[in-house]
Order: sequence, then C-alpha cells, then structure tokens
Amino acid sequence: MKAAREHLLERGYTGFAVEEVAERAGVAKTTLYRRWPTKDHLAVAVIARMQDDVPVTDTGDLEADLTAYLEEIALGLNRTRGAGRPDAPSDRSAGLVAELVAAAARHPDIGALVRDVFARRNALALDLIDRARRRGALRADTDPVVLFDQLAGALYYRLLITGRPIDRGYVEHLVRSAVHGALPDQENR
Repeated sequence: MKAAREHLLERGYTGFAVEEVAERAGVAKTTLYRRWPTKDHLAVAVIARMQDDVPVTDTGDLEADLTAYLEEIALGLNRTRGAGRPDAPSDRSAGLVAELVAAAARHPDIGALVRDVFARRNALALDLIDRARRRGALRADTDPVVLFDQLAGALYYRLLITGRPIDRGYVEHLVRSAVHGALPDQENR
C-alpha cells in the first residue's frame, strides 16, 4: 500500500500503473492483481487507506472536532489535487478525485467500492455528530447525515466544481456556519 500511495501521488491517476507499483513493492504484479483486479480497485484501496489515517476525535467540542477532521480532509483533497503534477499542485484541478469519481461512474463495481469506503469512513463522523446531538450540543432534530453532507459536500463541491481553494479559513467558516445553524435555541439550554 505504501508503494501504491507514493506512486499514485507522484504520477496521478493517469500515470498510475499496477506494474510499477509491483516493481516498487518488490512483488509480482500477479500478487497485486489477485487482490485488486484493476488499477481502479487499487486506487480506491489507496484512498481508503489515506482516509483511515485521518483520526476522528471527540473532545466534547463539536466545532473544534469537526474543524480538525475537515481540515485533514481538505489537506488530503489538496494533496490529491496535485497528484501527478508536481509543477502545479495548487492549481484548480480536481485531479485524482475527479478520476476516481469518473471511474466509479463508468464501472458499477468501482462505484460500489467507493460508496462502501465513504460509508464506512463517514460513519465515524456521523457518530461524532450524533453523540453531540444526544448530549444537547445540537438541536434534538438535527440530522447527522444532513449536517455532514453540508460539510463534506461543500469541500467536494469546491474541489470538483468551482476549483476554489480549500484551506483552514474556509473549513473554519464552513463548520461554524453549519454548526451554529444547528445549535439549540438559547432559551432551551
């Protein structure tokens, strides 16, 4: 996985080759193809591992916890934005993420894998939001899925559609806007 991650980030999706990953890892390409039948499958596995490296902490301060988590997502998105383009890592391209979205759209099995990866990973953030709701830090009718969709969806919208920067300032503003819109009324506290 380390060799695959390095290769994917260096070469981008277009330059990503299972044969080169096998060579870097010092294994036969058939070893990789037994586990990941296509480069799409291997790329999704790399992205899943990258996501697994991002902690979801619960300090009791939902705004700070969501800001920290989304900032890590933003850093990852910016890293993948520059994958395979060392001369232009900060341009407005959607890079690797757009390629994986396209692969997921073309191949139902890749789409299912991508949805599974995100469902598994998002469950951690949804649980964080739900715990905050249950302890009264959010309105009782707050839907964790909708709140997280507002946050993560905004990051991916910026990456895939507008190309605008995804930095800490944006993440802080995004989380503050979403969370404060879901806070309980002051008189009910």
